[in-house]
Amino acid sequence: MGDPSPSAQRSGDRYARELERHLDWLDTFTSTALGVLAAASGIYTYIGVRTLLDDPGLWTTFAALAYSVAVSVAIFVFWSYMLRLLPAVRSAASRVGLLLTMALGCCAIIAMSAWLNAAALAGGAAVETHMATTVQDYQASLERAHANAVAGQSLSRDVARVRQSFQDLSEQEASGSLSGFSGRGAVFRVLTQKSAELQALEDQIAAVETPIKAAFGQGNAILSRMRGLSTQPGALEDRTVRFSADAVELSGLITQLRQLNPAPLVARAASDLSEAVVLPELDGTTAEMRAGQSSTITSVLSLVEQRATTLLTAANEVLALPQPDEAVYAPMSAADAVIAYAGNFIPAWAGAIAIDLLPAILVFTMMVVQAAIRSGRGEGHTDDRMTVGELRAALAAAELLRQPPPEEPRPALTRPEA
Repeated sequence: MGDPSPSAQRSGDRYARELERHLDWLDTFTSTALGVLAAASGIYTYIGVRTLLDDPGLWTTFAALAYSVAVSVAIFVFWSYMLRLLPAVRSAASRVGLLLTMALGCCAIIAMSAWLNAAALAGGAAVETHMATTVQDYQASLERAHANAVAGQSLSRDVARVRQSFQDLSEQEASGSLSGFSGRGAVFRVLTQKSAELQALEDQIAAVETPIKAAFGQGNAILSRMRGLSTQPGALEDRTVRFSADAVELSGLITQLRQLNPAPLVARAASDLSEAVVLPELDGTTAEMRAGQSSTITSVLSLVEQRATTLLTAANEVLALPQPDEAVYAPMSAADAVIAYAGNFIPAWAGAIAIDLLPAILVFTMMVVQAAIRSGRGEGHTDDRMTVGELRAALAAAELLRQPPPEEPRPALTRPEA
């Protein structure tokens, strides 16, 4: 390919000079804009640091201020280097090296500033989100514990059915239709013994109905307060303290509901029903009556074992229900909450990162413009840009060079004395 024509060179040079004039005008406020961005990032960084430091003393304020100033200076200096150096380099190796340096610097800026900016922008909302999530966890645990307790209460119907069967058999034995001998003998006493045990168990199950209702109602009232604390206006620190107190109280109520569940009691009573049997002495007056009582008692014990197995199976089904999860409220700082619930605050994170990394767009813009300037002038063209002041200084220097050097004064000749 031949050299470009003189007209093309002049056109490219005019194009380069036009871009340079734009850059000259943009340079007048680029540093100011970069300083404003760095200062804004430092302000939000200061707010984020204050959320991490609990001590409100003077030294804490000074430490947060020093950190934020250091972040602002670092951002300003780093992007100033990138804006000046990266567009100016020409070799591919230099560009790759500076681009890797810029990527490393961006990671450092995000690590030291962006997450604190996000904490300042959305820290309070993130803590409220954590509180709302905790309320949901506690509500699920409370409802599960109450459902298990109610399922344990429903075993009272099974206990009542078994008790009624023994009571009916005892009445049949009293009339003589069971063993063939009427009266309240040994068989009757075995049946009434088991009926009394089941009646006591039924009374115990009925006794926990009121405490279960009271604990569930109190738990719902605490949940209502906790929901209000997670959304109502006011100082976040005071709300989290009250929220923690309510969470501790609610944890105790959930534990109480688990303890009030009568299913374990029914399971133990079912095991004892067939194992703990006090056999009375056979009181039949004849050998035939005693043999009939012994045979009937054996049948009754077999029936007791069957009924006990039925109750134990029903109790185990209740015990096999999913247990409530251990809901524990762990207070979080605004910075920790923003990280834990980052998915809920993507706009805040985007804004926090953008305010620090926005100058990267300016760097790439400068790279494109400088490449266009070099392309317009040609690679072999030297930079002959001169301002009016530089032109005047150059002309003055040329004028001085054209002037002849001043002649050195010759020493006066002295005549010798006669």
